[in-house]
Amino acid sequence: MTLKEAEPARKERSKADYEPWIEKYRPKKLSEVVGQEHIVSRLEAYVAAKEMPHMLFAGRAGIGKTTCVLALAHELYGEAYRECFLELNASDERGIDIVRGKIKDFARSIPLASVPFKIIFLDEADALTAEAQQALRRTMERYSENTRFILSCNYSSRVIEPIQSRCAVFRFLALSDEHIGKIVDNIAKHENLHLEKDVRDAVVAVSEGDARKAANVLQGACSLSAKVTAQSIFKVASRATPKEVAIMVTTAVKGDFSSARKMLWEIMGKYGLAGEDVLISIYREVTGLSIPDEQKVALVDKIGEYDFRMVMGADETIQLEALLAQMSLIGKK
Repeated sequence: MTLKEAEPARKERSKADYEPWIEKYRPKKLSEVVGQEHIVSRLEAYVAAKEMPHMLFAGRAGIGKTTCVLALAHELYGEAYRECFLELNASDERGIDIVRGKIKDFARSIPLASVPFKIIFLDEADALTAEAQQALRRTMERYSENTRFILSCNYSSRVIEPIQSRCAVFRFLALSDEHIGKIVDNIAKHENLHLEKDVRDAVVAVSEGDARKAANVLQGACSLSAKVTAQSIFKVASRATPKEVAIMVTTAVKGDFSSARKMLWEIMGKYGLAGEDVLISIYREVTGLSIPDEQKVALVDKIGEYDFRMVMGADETIQLEALLAQMSLIGKK
């Protein structure tokens, strides 16, 4: 086939074919948002009234903060969305200059829509410097008549109190397994994927309530092979299967240190895991062991100790092997 013959086929593929699934299947309306019902209902009321306060969205990554903001803006402004909505990421532009420049310039202009205010969305606002937050507080006061601010953060405690007091605070909850399952099912339906139950369960398990992670892991596994398996999901997520980690932990607690150590090497080599990832997986399995609570307490205490050592820069392989040795000693008591 010549390049000229290949060109029509290349053009047939739309831009959506190359789009990340997390963006391709991001809800466009508030009614399509999965989870966060206690927040969505209040946002829908703001849309109906065409009035809203400054808002602070707090919660971990991947649970719908940005999605809710974008859906709110689209429903409020419709075709005038681009003229009335400004999105900035404070992790990229975190100094006082961004407040004095882009934010102030946008805030002082008059909205060209039926809604009497524009929206400035500042993602990861907890990354702003203290100086920039003080400047932002004054800007929020000065332009509150024609501009509303929505701030998103992972840690609300890092946002200064004067800003928090000027905002209605919305605390987003982690998505449940049921919510993540709905998101996975929706993607599978539109992508014509047939997912076995163990594959779906694997995606839910590795996502840990993070919709972004669920979509990315599923897309990554699909790009590797036409047939998605639970094993490929764990591999893309750089996570050992719970069963493998459970066997290693049980073996260590039974006092067979040598076998547990060998399993550790196999798991780290097979999945290319970092020490902290292995430690977190061990922690998850320890809590489900059929052993006395006294031993669980001792094991969790040791996991915390070795986690601290690795954070402080100790060699992760030595520390993980030392942890397995401690688990063997505890199991023998």
